[in-house]
Amino acid sequence: MASARKPSLRGRSLARALWRLIRIYWVSPDAKWGALLLAAAVALELGTVRASVLVSQAQRRMVEGLESRDPQAFAVAIGSFVGLLLLFVFVSNYRVYLRQLLEIRWRRGLTADFLSRWIDTKAYGQRQLHGGELDNPDQRIAEDIRDFVASALGLSLSLLAAITTLVSFGGLLWSLSAGWQLPLRGRTLAIPGLLLWVAIGFASFSMFVTHLMGRRLVPINFDRFRFEADFRYGLVRFRDHVEQVALSGGEGVERLGAVDRFRRVVDIFIQLVRAERNLNLLTGSIGQMNSIVPILVAAPAYFANLLTLGMIVQTRVAYDQVSGSLSWLVNAYREIARWRANIERLAAFEDVMDATDRELEAAALKVVPAPAGAIRLADVRLETPTGRVLVDRADAQLAAGERVAIVGEAGAGKTTLFRALAGIWPFGQGRVERPPRQRMLFVPQQAYFPIGTLRAAVSYPDAEGTFPDSRIVEVLELLGLGYLAPQIGEVAPWEQRTSVHEQQLLAIARVLLHEPDWVLLDEATAALDEASERKLYELVLARLPRTSVVSLGARPGVLELLPRRLALTAGEDGKVVLRAA
Repeated sequence: MASARKPSLRGRSLARALWRLIRIYWVSPDAKWGALLLAAAVALELGTVRASVLVSQAQRRMVEGLESRDPQAFAVAIGSFVGLLLLFVFVSNYRVYLRQLLEIRWRRGLTADFLSRWIDTKAYGQRQLHGGELDNPDQRIAEDIRDFVASALGLSLSLLAAITTLVSFGGLLWSLSAGWQLPLRGRTLAIPGLLLWVAIGFASFSMFVTHLMGRRLVPINFDRFRFEADFRYGLVRFRDHVEQVALSGGEGVERLGAVDRFRRVVDIFIQLVRAERNLNLLTGSIGQMNSIVPILVAAPAYFANLLTLGMIVQTRVAYDQVSGSLSWLVNAYREIARWRANIERLAAFEDVMDATDRELEAAALKVVPAPAGAIRLADVRLETPTGRVLVDRADAQLAAGERVAIVGEAGAGKTTLFRALAGIWPFGQGRVERPPRQRMLFVPQQAYFPIGTLRAAVSYPDAEGTFPDSRIVEVLELLGLGYLAPQIGEVAPWEQRTSVHEQQLLAIARVLLHEPDWVLLDEATAALDEASERKLYELVLARLPRTSVVSLGARPGVLELLPRRLALTAGEDGKVVLRAA
């Protein structure tokens, strides 16, 4: 689903969005363990920088040992260098290991929060409210959160390392070039900390031109994530509906749709490649030019015997470290661009969920617990998301234990009323009182089957293992599905392995297993013939004598089994109302 892209977040709005995302995990109960891992990762990051300083000093002693032709000093320097190098490798690897441990804990906490707000609060069912602003929520939860956390840790720790490196090697570079005497027209010129100022100037110029060249990467990455997810979602949807497509002969349309979605992926990818090519040409050229700067600056002093070769080697190492730290923004620009796109997508997702929560809370149609365990509709009016009235007035009371049929012409609003009773249709006004949701079972025309075994599919919405296999097999045999019993532990796409007729029978199997206080069926047996449908209702009514049954859209054979009837009919003014039939 395509969505309109909102203006990019900048300045304070970007900072607020970033803070909202960061605080989700860092105020959670797991944050104390995350803080310990972060402190250890920071310590190792600083240790890596310190080890780099010591390694550079060992390199200088090695070169000076060679230059002075002193085998003993050279051997000592080699031993020191090897030991420091091993320490550097150890510290550097454990720095990455601890960062990855923190990354998975942070991702787990952030994902759990988004899943809870998206699923538990039923925000998923209200996409009609903000459909044009939210594309591919699955990708935002799975991939954007992963990339956001990885970049947040990677960028922050690399920035810390860059600052520490700048302080450590900046002081070293200042001291090394503090007293440089540069020959100039027969005289010598001394500029305190010469190479440090050169590095700062070069890095400032690099950051400025990199930002000018690379700022287009943020909107391009935002659209790339969206188009990639649209293309993948289309392929998954085709896979899940191959039979319907084949029966309709719609392969050509599906192929053209997939090709069109992939064309958008290709177009945005070409834009990304071109933008990154230009940025790479710029940063690569700057990097190569910068690598020879300390040699060019030091060469005249070395030729005038004012510097040793070892000093030049250490100076170049220090300059490279300082220059690299000052060029942090240049080197991290592509990742920052992707990270900003992640922030904008997750912030927009949060905005939609927050807005949906507020709108559901302020909705004029209220669903509240029934004081006596009955269902009561009080002046209920149902509308479409655009405000068109579907049911103008519904007033009714259904007592516990009743068997009720709600009838009406096609399009009269039966399914919308079913959704309102389930609490997933907020559009309208009035009051719906109902028993606790956990003691009610809503059975739609098309059953949903989770990924897993047949046992899990029949036990849904309870977890697999809630019901013993012997009871599940008994219910399957009652419904004429005994031939499926040997496959009860098999993991398969059951929506594709079973017919619509079998799927509706499996949905009724859930009713017999759960034995709810209330069961509401919205044309849940429409795929059966009338005789089979009647026998099925007779079975449910006999096996669940204390269960209240409400059927919407039942056929004549079933209506005889449900003594009370309510009808959705048009009144004299043409508006649909719910009244006794």
